Amino acid sequence: MKKRIIGIDVARALAVIGMIIVNFKVVFGENGLSWVKSFASVFDGKAAATFVVLAGVGLALMTNSAIKNKDLDKLKIVRGRILKRALFLFIVGISYIAIWPADILHFYGIYMAITILLLTSKERTLIATAITLIVAFPILMTFWNYETGWDFNTLDYQDFWTAKGFMRNLFFNGFHPVIPWTAFMLFGYWFGKRDLHNDKFIKKTFWISSIIFVSIQALSYLSISFLSEGNQETAKELTEILGTNPMPPLPIYMFNGSAIAFAIISACIIIAKRFENNKIIDALNKTGQLALTFYVAHVIIGMGIIEAINPAKMGNYSVEFSVVYALVFSLLCIVFAVIWRKYKTSGPLEWIMRKVTD
Repeated sequence: MKKRIIGIDVARALAVIGMIIVNFKVVFGENGLSWVKSFASVFDGKAAATFVVLAGVGLALMTNSAIKNKDLDKLKIVRGRILKRALFLFIVGISYIAIWPADILHFYGIYMAITILLLTSKERTLIATAITLIVAFPILMTFWNYETGWDFNTLDYQDFWTAKGFMRNLFFNGFHPVIPWTAFMLFGYWFGKRDLHNDKFIKKTFWISSIIFVSIQALSYLSISFLSEGNQETAKELTEILGTNPMPPLPIYMFNGSAIAFAIISACIIIAKRFENNKIIDALNKTGQLALTFYVAHVIIGMGIIEAINPAKMGNYSVEFSVVYALVFSLLCIVFAVIWRKYKTSGPLEWIMRKVTD
């Protein structure tokens, strides 16, 4: 039995904290000091991408031994468990979508259901499927209007609760559409099937993914600057096509998001291994183990408190308030995780999920 890889939970904690910063900024307000805005925008789309890649890694760790030993009975049990968890996450996500339209969990459930179909596929097939999904998205955009259903000023989706609108949002133009976002989970699943205890492989992954990430960022920035020739309006239009923003999730964003996810995960594995007994690493490790609880809590509790205090001001707070509140809330999550894990082995929502799905 190989030791649990602490770095995966550390990366999960960082991904959740990044998502809390992004989501609080969107909900509470993002106008204010430009350096604070720049700091907060670093996490846009990257934290969520890392979160999904990590879910793929988790699925690989759940299934590796059954697949390696060709234990079909065990694989059948694990496959059933994953399917139940996918359904559980889908229901949890849908249950509070009225208060949190940008939920990722219901999408997550579908990514997991698709990944189940590829559990025993060759590594080449996993990568090829992921790349096909990434390339399919801009092709779909030539047939369908990406903006259908959206009011981008209020971030409201007009026909979400109709069958047609729901499927369009889920698969094509929602916040984290199945095409192409499932690719993140497939990349993660591919990565999790490798030997993550192999330092040489992890270091190589870190350097290659970091170089790819920096190259994409630089190419994106330079091509927009060069082609716009200083025209702000042109630059804005080009950013939608050549930028690294998550909406729409074009190939540049998808490869960029995958690269940063691999860089963060491999860096966390290396650092956590080296400083295994460090208090900060230990606290982040415990926080990552409660990632699902904290994702739901940041919506229900984190956003709920501020809305209860002053509902009229939602969206009009300064970016400084949004970021400071996100960091304080994240710190409270870390403290809660450390205390909770002294007495319990899994988080509140994780415990419910296991009870329902195991």
